[in-house]
Amino acid sequence: MSAFKPLFELIQSHIAAQRYPGCQIAIAQRGQLLVNHSFGLSRIGQDHPADTHTLSADNRHLFLLYSNTKVLMACTLWKLYEQGKLQFTDRVADHLPGFAAKGKQDITLLQVITHQGGFPDADVPASMWQDHARVLQTVCEFDLQWPPGSKVHYHGLSAHWVLAMVIEVITGMDFREAVTQLVITPLGLTDDLFMGLPSQQAHRLAYLYEPDASSPMGQSLRDESTNLNWQTAGVPGGGAYGTAQGMAMLYQMMLGGGELNGMRLLSPETLAYAIQNYTGDRVDEFMGMPMHRGLGPHLRGTTTSIRGLGSEAPANAFGHGGVGTSYCWADPNSGVSFAYLSNSRVPDPWHSQRLNEVSNLVYAVMK
Repeated sequence: MSAFKPLFELIQSHIAAQRYPGCQIAIAQRGQLLVNHSFGLSRIGQDHPADTHTLSADNRHLFLLYSNTKVLMACTLWKLYEQGKLQFTDRVADHLPGFAAKGKQDITLLQVITHQGGFPDADVPASMWQDHARVLQTVCEFDLQWPPGSKVHYHGLSAHWVLAMVIEVITGMDFREAVTQLVITPLGLTDDLFMGLPSQQAHRLAYLYEPDASSPMGQSLRDESTNLNWQTAGVPGGGAYGTAQGMAMLYQMMLGGGELNGMRLLSPETLAYAIQNYTGDRVDEFMGMPMHRGLGPHLRGTTTSIRGLGSEAPANAFGHGGVGTSYCWADPNSGVSFAYLSNSRVPDPWHSQRLNEVSNLVYAVMK
């Protein structure tokens, strides 16, 4: 573990500077977990009715994954593709006929999952999240903001509500159950990844904070820490919960050609089809840089600007992040996967800078 001392010291310096209360990291290679370590606090115990006791961070604590959730959704869609139940060239309206309304009749699943659908700011109100019939009606009524395929622009939540409804129509299951049955359970990760937080797991919840200079500990509690609607809805673009270990092993499945611990979830051919650059060097107008979008994760590519993977990453490295908190990635060249989950939603530029520094320290040891 001494080789990871610079990485550990950097994280501990972040915590000492009150950048975030705590975090988990996990590093895996060739199907084996090499590092699984927690730092700081999962709950800071401040002057809030729901946050009264300090809780040291533990490897079993569940962190909000935010947009890392999109990779769980992607894996589910890859499985349905492999089963012949969808093609990414299908139009969304082939599965959800009502989605053809308002000029959306030709939008493909590929355009939606690569953030080219044309409706980045469309909204499913929180009051509807638990009523999927209303969700379906709402996504069918989404308005276009620009012609589908004409731009790459990150769809934070809207695209994955559409994909969730496609999953439900194809499987006949609640999308949360479909993700669990098709991906999480077969991989043996039912204690590590949750598409929505079950009530019996609430004691493992790492609370989420945001920087607040007026607070004695520099952090204030965010609504996600206490909002049961958010926690249980499994918002498909950002509402899953998990451990760093669980995410590192999910990416090990991808590095293993679709296999983890002797269980084959996907074929190498499906993964090769899914994890490639479908958007070239086109700039993602939300991110302000090329994101090299695959059918779920994005790739490092060869452009100067990066997002989360570290400047030392090879062009074929891939991963995804969670807004202001986390990043998880895999490097096919070394076989290393890495997960970094923290519990304060911090803004850029510091957030992206620390992701680069953290990832580069992993590369320094594992390359």
